[in-house]
Amino acid sequence: MIKNIVVIGAGTMGNGIAHTFAQSGFKVNLVDVSQEALDRGLKTITTNLDRIIAKGNLTEEQKAETLGNITTFTALQDAVGSADLIVEAATENQELKLKIFGQMDEFATENCILATNTSSISITKIAAATKRADKVIGMHFMNPVPIMKLVEIIKGYSTSKETFDAIYEMSKTLGKVPVEVNDYPGFVANRILMPMINESIETLYNGVAGVEEIDTVMKLGMAHPMGPLQLADFIGLDVCLAILNVMYDGFKNPKYAPNPLLVNMVMAGKLGVKSGEGFYDYSESKKAEKVAKMFSK
Repeated sequence: MIKNIVVIGAGTMGNGIAHTFAQSGFKVNLVDVSQEALDRGLKTITTNLDRIIAKGNLTEEQKAETLGNITTFTALQDAVGSADLIVEAATENQELKLKIFGQMDEFATENCILATNTSSISITKIAAATKRADKVIGMHFMNPVPIMKLVEIIKGYSTSKETFDAIYEMSKTLGKVPVEVNDYPGFVANRILMPMINESIETLYNGVAGVEEIDTVMKLGMAHPMGPLQLADFIGLDVCLAILNVMYDGFKNPKYAPNPLLVNMVMAGKLGVKSGEGFYDYSESKKAEKVAKMFSK
């Protein structure tokens, strides 16, 4: 039985994962090296719970219970003693994740399952940083976690059937729809999504159409709720670049090579919503209502 959860990382994905588990009745230890990040994460969770209450889908009592299920820690070793499952949701950086998994393996109990929320990095490679490869698995949640139903459940080369079955069934208790995926770069979601985003940037780079025009075509012509350039801003252009690099390195196929415009924007610190500017200007609104000056006519 999986009851006690540890979530590593209090950023966008980490606090969303912690929120989702806590609202489903699990006890959650949320870990980050920064107390400031933990405070921001709890504030975000509280704000999102208030939005759910405003829609009539949650009571004040349930909000209090959810927040009461979350305890924060700045030291991993203090948080994992009774954990049945640890979910790593740190930055999409392979070196960092391998280091964290080595620590998770050292501090966690023998039967604890170690999961990663990576959106592209090999589960098999991550598992190799531990002495329990059979208990390492991918749980790729979608953003925003409390709302999006999909969870990609990714098996590494050595992931056991018992580990996979436990995580697959537990995901259903979160109200999610788990989908079984094998361990190849980008998995399914990003293997399809990132080339589309990259091609949209290529289309802009080649002057075929402007930012708004590209997004409008995809929204009205393909019924996407958000245009690909706006979505890239929402994900974070640095994250998009990191995922494309993982796929390019993994497949050695030029179709996954990131467009030079994307590379330059990341080097310039234009990362999308989180930096205040990407393809759109978010200085006044986070709704992508104004095209960034560089791309405005």
